[in-house]
Amino acid sequence: MSAGGAVGAHFTPASVRPGVTSFDLSRPLATGMAVYPGTEPVSVEPDATRASDGYRTTRLDLDSHAGTHVDAPAHLTDGPSLDEFPAERFRFAAVLADLRPLDAREPVSLDALRDALAVDPEEVDLVAVVTGWDRHWGDDRYFDHPYLTAEAAGWLADRDCDLGVDTVNPDPTPTERADGDEPDGFPVHERLFDADRLIVENLRGLDRLAERFELHAYPLRFEGADASPVRAVAYAGNGESR
Repeated sequence: MSAGGAVGAHFTPASVRPGVTSFDLSRPLATGMAVYPGTEPVSVEPDATRASDGYRTTRLDLDSHAGTHVDAPAHLTDGPSLDEFPAERFRFAAVLADLRPLDAREPVSLDALRDALAVDPEEVDLVAVVTGWDRHWGDDRYFDHPYLTAEAAGWLADRDCDLGVDTVNPDPTPTERADGDEPDGFPVHERLFDADRLIVENLRGLDRLAERFELHAYPLRFEGADASPVRAVAYAGNGESR
């Protein structure tokens, strides 16, 4: 699959298939929600009210990586920003890699990832990694999530496959409980971004889905977007959800 997003051959759009059920996999944007350590907090507050102004508006103050969001290669490399991809690029034929149970800060090896997949990543657009760590949302434990190895990320990149995770980060997130043997920086991001791949982070409820599904995760459109919050919605036919 090319960086331009030639994904149409992998599926028939959900909107034209009968018996399709949707699953919202995104986190609501809310004041004080969990954000990557060191990121400015999110604020979602009334700006005008019907009582005082005759109409309602809401002010959103948030980082581009807040909540459920998609990362572009421009986040860390000289690669393309989100606005350089066509809208179709954010519609994915996806497969789950259910790796549960995992321990805190446990690395996911290439062998473990391959063993968890029912199909070769070349047959889909995106691999959605299920760690189960979305259950810790709102707790400090959320930042001590499992993470992929660079080798596993490189294997996906070599197959032109994007990545989705139910964690804040596919790389280890620094906390006071970090192990000295963990990789520094963002090797998973870099391996995927070097191949112009996308990463969807902070997904929730992947355990409701069967192995194959369709994911829509459309970003806001703004110039030079390194990332953007998305409304991530999965589509599965009758009998395809758990």
